[in-house]
This record gives sequence, C-alpha cells and structure tokens, in this order.
Amino acid sequence: MIKNILNLGDAALYCDFGQDVNKEINSSVIKYFNKIQQLKIESINNITPSYNKLIISFDLKKIKYTELKDIIEKIQIDKDESFQKKTIKIPICCEKPYSLDFLRLEEKLKLSREQILKNFFDKKYFCYMTGFIAGMPFLGDLNENMRAQRLETPRIKVPKGSIGITEQFANIYTFESPGGWNIIGNTPIKVFDNSKENMPNLINPGDTVIFEEISKEKYLNYDQ
Repeated sequence: MIKNILNLGDAALYCDFGQDVNKEINSSVIKYFNKIQQLKIESINNITPSYNKLIISFDLKKIKYTELKDIIEKIQIDKDESFQKKTIKIPICCEKPYSLDFLRLEEKLKLSREQILKNFFDKKYFCYMTGFIAGMPFLGDLNENMRAQRLETPRIKVPKGSIGITEQFANIYTFESPGGWNIIGNTPIKVFDNSKENMPNLINPGDTVIFEEISKEKYLNYDQ
C-alpha cells in the first residue's frame, strides 16, 4: 500500500509504495492505478504507474494538492482484490542478425548461448510497467545468473521489435530507438499499435509474458 504521498512540482502528486521492486508492491501500484481511473476524477490529467511509484498529474485550476491527497488517502483497496490480466505469448527469433549481443552476454554471464536461451525461454515474465517509449513493457524477473549490466556505449538505433535484457528485466522495443539493453532477439509481433485508440498496448502492467523461440524463416514469413 502507499507509504507516503508528496507534492511533485506544481501540479503532480507522488505516491510512494516503497523502495523494493517486486510483484506484490507493483500489484498494489496497479490496483491504485485502476481504482483512480475508475473514479474518473475530472481534475486529474494523467496517471503514470511505475515499479513502485504512482505519479498523478492534476489541474491546479480545478483542485488543490491537499484536496487530491485527501481523496487518494481515503481510497480503500482490498488486499485480495484482483485486477484484469492476460497471459501473452510473444514469438522471438534469436538467430543472426537479430541476436546482437550474444557474444557479450556469453562473456559477461559466463554462460553458453544454449544455456542463456534455455534460461530465457524457461521463464514467465511479469509486466511491471510500460514506458520510456510508447508501449514498451518492462518485464521481470530474470534469474540472478541472467542479470547483465547495460552496454557501456548505448546504440544510437535499436531496431523495432528487439528484445533486450538488463539487470532483472527484459523489454521489447516498440519503436526504433536509442538504447543500451543487451539484445538477444527480435519479434515480428506489433506490441504497440497507435491505430487502436482504446487499446494500443498489447502488453499492460500485471500481464504475464511467455516468449516462444521461432526460426528466422518463420520470423520472415510471420503473419499476425
């Protein structure tokens, strides 16, 4: 639950759920996020969830910080309350030219390519948040022996659809973008579709992702 509520700038409220990053805390963030959305408070402009924080932007002309803080503090969340979540299968090709950083990962992790792939595909991933670029999911939690640091020199361009790993997380680049994550493959699936105004994200906080390895031939001929 919320440990502290602070004023963030002139027109934003910062809800702190603690310093740890785990499913229990993130589930609390998601429950508050959903509950506040359901309340449809007219003065709120935007709600941004993260691993263990929730930022609520509001219109100062319509509500004061103290008034909004009081509303948030009075929200009741049932610990056993569930939220809508999905399990999503994402195909990924880990052959060249999509597996950009396997040599680096083998060196840093002291694991063979085969063991890295086994560890990666044996895991189910929990979506903690989306962000950085539109629809990009941050997926945890990688096993301890799979946690590598970011690239010493980030790439200027990471191809759209790339799957990267860094520290305890995996992610999917929804657009071509600069980035420093270790890229192990690419998916032909469109994870973010801005033509779908109401549901542009394929993966949302609270969802579970399962990665499935596919061949380069299947990748090139993949039909969504």
